Amino acid sequence: MIKPIVRDVMFLQQKSEPAGIEDMSIAQDLQDTLNAHRDRCAGMAANMIGYRKRMIIVSTGMIGMVMVNPVILKKSGAYETEEGCLSLVGVRKTTRYKNITLQYQDLRMKTHVREFSGWIAQIIQHECDHLEGIII
Repeated sequence: MIKPIVRDVMFLQQKSEPAGIEDMSIAQDLQDTLNAHRDRCAGMAANMIGYRKRMIIVSTGMIGMVMVNPVILKKSGAYETEEGCLSLVGVRKTTRYKNITLQYQDLRMKTHVREFSGWIAQIIQHECDHLEGIII
């Protein structure tokens, strides 16, 4: 189901709670909502659509990749950039990293550790900030 985008800063600044198997229906809402905003959005965190759960989706082309309970284990190659967000007005400066190592679970709760770089790494970092209540 396409969900409205949360713009309440007080809600967005709250840390998200771990997601469990009982929360997997959120993945479909993330996919539907990302698809509805694909023209100006490359990723989304569950709190952006009203769920305080540690789940994100990142556009990898035609489909979105859902990551449950993501944790950035390593990062390298710091750079400065500007980012926008559907939940916030305007763009903000931030530091990101070219390369990250991410641990996450898939929709069957199987754990993966994977390296990401470039644009996808930047999107993952932005969405992981959301999970921590960090608003850039």
